[in-house]
Amino acid sequence: MDDRQLAEELRLIIGGLVRTVRAADTMSPGESAVLGYLDRGGPLTTAEIAQQRGVTHQSAAKTVKDLLARNFVRAEAHPGDGRKFLLHPTQAGRDRLAEERRRRADWLGAAINTVLDADERRTLEAALPLLSRLSAHLHGT
Repeated sequence: MDDRQLAEELRLIIGGLVRTVRAADTMSPGESAVLGYLDRGGPLTTAEIAQQRGVTHQSAAKTVKDLLARNFVRAEAHPGDGRKFLLHPTQAGRDRLAEERRRRADWLGAAINTVLDADERRTLEAALPLLSRLSAHLHGT
């Protein structure tokens, strides 16, 4: 298999895995993505969230509005620009995100234990640093 075929197979398989895992989510993809960005990267504006997610400002604003209504995020005046707000996850938002992450990990972990034998699990574990390096390279870090 040449590099292009390997890349295409990897893209298809990882994409399918991600879609399958997300299908088990109980939160909308937008809500979990926004909470994830805020949890990992700290406070962001709605415009920054839209840029990171690759969606329109209106789409990000709707998701933020829903998260505010559910008390999963809070808005604070931007210290450098009074027209903007910085969004922070609330404890309820962090708890909800942690619950969603646990659910995903439990579901995927059960599948790993059902489908893969011990040697295959070790192979999968050994591949994680490689996938991490690829991801970091593609993200420019």
